[in-house]
Amino acid sequence: MRLGQWKTNSILRSKIDRNAKYIWFHASSLGEFEQGRPMMEKIKAEHPDYKILLTFFSPSGYEVRKNYNGADVICYLPFDTPYRVKKFINLANPAVAVFIKYEFWGNYLNELKRRNIPVYIISAIFRQDQLFFQWYGSPYRKMLSCFNHLFVQDERSQKLLEGYGITNVTVAGDTRFDRVLGVRNQAREIPLVEKFVTNKTGGKQITLIAGSSWPQDEEILIPYFNEHPEMKLIIAPHEIHREHLMYIESLLKRPSIRLSEAHDDDLTDKCCLIVDSFGLLSSIYRYGDVAYIGGGFGAGIHNTLEAAVYGVPVLFGPRYHKFKEARDLIAVNGGFAVQDGKAFRGKMDELLTYHEVLDASGRAAGDFVKNNIGATDKILKELSKDKKVF
Repeated sequence: MRLGQWKTNSILRSKIDRNAKYIWFHASSLGEFEQGRPMMEKIKAEHPDYKILLTFFSPSGYEVRKNYNGADVICYLPFDTPYRVKKFINLANPAVAVFIKYEFWGNYLNELKRRNIPVYIISAIFRQDQLFFQWYGSPYRKMLSCFNHLFVQDERSQKLLEGYGITNVTVAGDTRFDRVLGVRNQAREIPLVEKFVTNKTGGKQITLIAGSSWPQDEEILIPYFNEHPEMKLIIAPHEIHREHLMYIESLLKRPSIRLSEAHDDDLTDKCCLIVDSFGLLSSIYRYGDVAYIGGGFGAGIHNTLEAAVYGVPVLFGPRYHKFKEARDLIAVNGGFAVQDGKAFRGKMDELLTYHEVLDASGRAAGDFVKNNIGATDKILKELSKDKKVF
């Protein structure tokens, strides 16, 4: 990160076209980038007079997307100190700034406001326990007054902000729904995976896809898989270093193979496919009947929408409450939280035994995504009213 920030000024000096207009998008990491991506791509298609500057704070975002061709300039965002902020804005010279979800940088926001550069936040979500709304939160709330407009995910966020006098707010929804639908529409076929889920009679064998799993997740789902020969497992762990892959293999009691080592002839007698590469998971979900999303026994669950968009029921661990989409999936019976191995076993038994429950839960998950698309268009329609932007 420090090395990347050190290079930021030279990247801006060499790549920023001083005669062009830039919309600056800032994403903390990869997840926020995915939320902003539909908007970036729509602006590039519909407003070619603008160029896109994309910044990241986290290496896990920058290193994965530093060659993303939807942006004209990509770099790290320097730390939020007055000198660095002024230097960055002088070099970047943005016409508009868009921050994604949770990005609140006081010096950047104040400097943008001082220079009369319009700044927006999209797909934001607010909770009563955040710093802004504590008894000592007045300095933090002042940051929110720097935004020309706040586009939030839900009415609860809007009402919370209004209670503190912040009214330049629109409930637009979450742009991630637009993104996952776009990913589904562009999903690639993976012949090895398709062959893996096909049984010996040419039909499809019931398959659980475990995405972004951690050891705590694997300890509850692999024992169940070991005891159910009627199902197959595709597991795409969050970390694919050698020790973790070997740990997964040590838990398995049925034949498995790593995707990097698989060939057509190797798959006929294999029951578990271990995805030991990045970038395939969002396409692999299409081959599943049930999805399990990891992280819910740690800091928090990973992306549930990537699986739900394919119309499959989604299971995850107990730490999901900060994730609105997970709460909403549960509310429509498209998602299910499991507290431990016993709860996981009970829910899987239900889904595998009663196919009408499996089908209904899958439809509910797919409809949930379809019913929530359109946030990108809502935001751009609102921005088009601001003559400083379009």
